[in-house]
Amino acid sequence: MFRIRRIYDDIIPVDRTIIPMVQDILRVQFPLLSDDVIQKLPDQLINPLKYRFRSILFIAEGDKGKIKGFAILQHAPDLKFCYLDFISTTEHGTGKGIGSLLYERVRQEALGLNADGLFFECLPDDPKLCSDKEILKQNIARLRFYEKFGARPIINTAYETPITPGGECPPYLVYDSLGKARHLFLSWTRNVVRAILERKYGELCPGGYIDMVVKSFTDNPVMIRPPKYEKIASPVEVSNVRSIDQLIILAVNDRHEIHHVHERGYVESPVRISRILSRIDSMGIFEKTEVKHFSEKHILAVHDKGYFNYFKKVCTIVEKGRSLYPYVFPIRNKHRPPKELPVRAGYYCIDTFTPINENAYLAAKRAVDCALTVSEKVLEGYRFGYALVRPPGHHAEYCAFGGFCYFNSAAIAANFLSPHGRVAVLDIDYHHGNGTQDIFYNRSDVVTISIHGHPSFAYPYFSGFRDEKGEKEGRGFNINIPLPEYITFDQYREALTSACTAVIKMGCKFLVVALGLDTAKGDPTGTWPLLPKDFSSIGKMIGSLRLPTIVIQEGGYKIRSLGTNAQHFFKGLWEAGISNHSNSPIRSLISQKNGKYK
Repeated sequence: MFRIRRIYDDIIPVDRTIIPMVQDILRVQFPLLSDDVIQKLPDQLINPLKYRFRSILFIAEGDKGKIKGFAILQHAPDLKFCYLDFISTTEHGTGKGIGSLLYERVRQEALGLNADGLFFECLPDDPKLCSDKEILKQNIARLRFYEKFGARPIINTAYETPITPGGECPPYLVYDSLGKARHLFLSWTRNVVRAILERKYGELCPGGYIDMVVKSFTDNPVMIRPPKYEKIASPVEVSNVRSIDQLIILAVNDRHEIHHVHERGYVESPVRISRILSRIDSMGIFEKTEVKHFSEKHILAVHDKGYFNYFKKVCTIVEKGRSLYPYVFPIRNKHRPPKELPVRAGYYCIDTFTPINENAYLAAKRAVDCALTVSEKVLEGYRFGYALVRPPGHHAEYCAFGGFCYFNSAAIAANFLSPHGRVAVLDIDYHHGNGTQDIFYNRSDVVTISIHGHPSFAYPYFSGFRDEKGEKEGRGFNINIPLPEYITFDQYREALTSACTAVIKMGCKFLVVALGLDTAKGDPTGTWPLLPKDFSSIGKMIGSLRLPTIVIQEGGYKIRSLGTNAQHFFKGLWEAGISNHSNSPIRSLISQKNGKYK
């Protein structure tokens, strides 16, 4: 068994291991390739403008991360074409359909990039150009393989002229129309050929060689060799090969319903999950995974041990079907905690409406497991993960619960990812993420950014002010963007643009989104006017950051529109971050302002 996935960069540990494996295969399978070309692969992936091609790497991956094959695709958006630079299987991957699936994935990517064609080189099947019978046999097999997909050599040109006079086996230039009935018009094809030769072979070609080859293209339209090996219709449609980088890994809290508070006015109800799930299930972009059990040490990494132990213990003494609400509030850290556990609730709580019951710990712990499950999957190669959970978590502080929140799942996920690079937590809930701010306020390895209603009128009232910027090492790494009680979406978009700009400027390698849908029009806990189309725009802006991203469900209480708003958000996120690989509008903005970005 194997899976196809795209390698975007060397951020996640598994990809830092895989890229050298690909380089080793290049050395073995393409022995004439200079080591300078092989060594620049990581840089090609993260600095596309430097090489005038945008490099895209796909791998066929077996068990335990073993590489079975790869393909390197070059995209030239200025001329709307793609160039297949390398495609290869390892010896143990030969004959298992790996090459076909890799090539299908390449075709799918090129079509998704709106390329007008896919070009690549293939050694000739003409005995006049290749005298070695064994090599000629291999060349015939390759051209027969590509012809199945409708890809055939361009003819009546001097492209097969060796760069070094007398050279053996000069390659054909092969064209794949990607399933479209297209003509290769002369002017465009000449520009494509010049771009390939200059960008790939510029330093190797002798003076005048490139001009000679380009001018040898004289047919209009340019001619493609008729089918020689396969009796199939041409052009051949592009098949859909779904690789894991195109899917959002989904973990649903399967124990959330045990935390069902029936008290009047408690809006954090189980139906929230089912409404969201019913709308995103049919989108075809999610892959559901089983929730994995994680050690409590991940919770203790961001929460006080005394609070954790209290919460776990007090949930076991609450009478079945009853809820305990805080009613005595000693000022924390200045008084001894009350001896009786029910009374002690106020020592660890920030409000009067967040209940403790027999299942609160179990539901909150499972929400944490969901967040860590998708975080781990992203470290394995998935680009996006979604933890659809309740209870929410972003109001849970280092040593306090509140706002329906007990454990801060977003903070726990961010801390889990932080050893692998700086993490940004982007909180887009209507209410300030006071818990996340509190946990990371002295740290610089996790950037906390919150867009929320101003604390002068919005819960939690005591935090979320613009001048709260972090302390000690965390100074400057906490960003609050409080907005007025009544706003337009243009105002919200401006705030989100500022937030996304900060994520890029601070060099964040991972993104955790605290997804609050309580910014929607008519939400009983908010005052903002966001509509489904606005959530789509929000998703696109966040997706265009092109970072490995974990989405954790937080608020959102207007049940009628909740699922629709979630659906639109993820549609925008997927289209910008996975489906549409055009240049990021957010990154382009930074590039224009600063001349570069890191």
